[in-house]
Amino acid sequence: MNVQYARKARRGAAVALAAGLALVVTGCGSEEEPKKGPVAATSATPKTAGQDAKPSPPADPTEVLAVLKGQEGLELTVNAATRDAGGFLTVSGQLKNTSDAAALISSHLSGDETEIIKHGNSLGGATLLDSVGKKRYYVLRDTEGRPLTTTRLSSLEPGATTNVFMQFPAPPATTAEVSLQLPTFTPATIKLS
Repeated sequence: MNVQYARKARRGAAVALAAGLALVVTGCGSEEEPKKGPVAATSATPKTAGQDAKPSPPADPTEVLAVLKGQEGLELTVNAATRDAGGFLTVSGQLKNTSDAAALISSHLSGDETEIIKHGNSLGGATLLDSVGKKRYYVLRDTEGRPLTTTRLSSLEPGATTNVFMQFPAPPATTAEVSLQLPTFTPATIKLS
């Protein structure tokens, strides 16, 4: 398979996934008008701290695959890391402020790639490390360079929680676990399903 065909297939799959998610999000009765294009489906846009933004059915919050500790009392609890038939891996969970003060979401979470940074605060700096396969997987992007993660994160009030997700290319089926790495957070190993 040549590289251009693989890129086009991946873009097509990402657009199809975004379109499907847009239909789900539109039918949820949101009070906000959805944005035009695939961004509305891939962006979680919490207005206030603690407002849940769900790009897909929420992960079972009782299952905890890992907890990553960040700065200012932020914790990322990973509830699911699920492969899908399209060759993607979606990591979902909850970002919580465990401190007694409002926590600003660091722009470092977006990573340092200019294409991702120009679309605002996100979890675009997240990576998966497969130490056995010796590969690193970066967050997927849509055709306009927007990361397929929760975006527009600004702050969380004390004790507030918001649902988050990150989408990556799926590691091979033989890979059972990876290390999730997010700037300013401690890394953690998660099992894949």
